[in-house]
Amino acid sequence: MRLSNVWFTALSEDDRGNMVTVCGRDELDEFVRSGKFKERVEITWKYTPESKGMPSDREAEVMENVQETLRKAMEKDKLAILTAVYTGGGEKVWIYYTRTARVFGERLNDALVPGFEMLPISIYTELDPEWEEYIDMYGMKEWAIDY
Repeated sequence: MRLSNVWFTALSEDDRGNMVTVCGRDELDEFVRSGKFKERVEITWKYTPESKGMPSDREAEVMENVQETLRKAMEKDKLAILTAVYTGGGEKVWIYYTRTARVFGERLNDALVPGFEMLPISIYTELDPEWEEYIDMYGMKEWAIDY
């Protein structure tokens, strides 16, 4: 299975009417059909929103570094695949599909603890063998923003 780095961006709203930027990964059909990635992991970073509900430039930079560090650690051997990133309304959420949440948690600590101070993140896991969250998010592709 080849992992692409093709993404789309769309705008949405949260339950409170705040604008949310949705970045969704494309070309994951093989991973969805494989049946190997049955667990969904959601990592949430709550922040104090600045203009338009977005994080400060400084916080956004740290979030980007965390995202890249974690993505590289998880995807190097395809333990987990980053499928979506939601930003807005005072929180950033990274969605991964993984082979095993236990090993995901171990690798998360190995990847982030040495390079970052304590991060204000929470982690939620759920069995999602049908990739329901991804399929729901992927429906937003038709509203993708062209750059």
